[in-house]
Amino acid sequence: MNSRERAVVELILANEFPGAVELRAQLDFVQVVAKWGTDPASVDLSVLEGASRSPVTAGVIPVDATVVDETGSLCGEILLWATDGYLSAIEYAWYVDEPPSMLPDIAMITTELRA
Repeated sequence: MNSRERAVVELILANEFPGAVELRAQLDFVQVVAKWGTDPASVDLSVLEGASRSPVTAGVIPVDATVVDETGSLCGEILLWATDGYLSAIEYAWYVDEPPSMLPDIAMITTELRA
């Protein structure tokens, strides 16, 4: 992962939920393996051998990560995915006309544990 991808993942995983500890431990074992077609901000991840499996087995990590623009307007959200207990994707779902060319700076992201 590049530094921006890692910072976004770290921000989301800073929230406490069952399995967060194991997912945080995977950070040094994660690599980007593919971009999502023409969407350069969303990527597939792979976790190298040696990392602990999380009890968060599949689906979206239970953290809402909303993105606002410079004016404070909601412009998207970040979804962090897991498969079989391992980090598997970063998805940037944008709500504006033009797709982003990269993930937002973490100062533009607010996280909250999903109820």
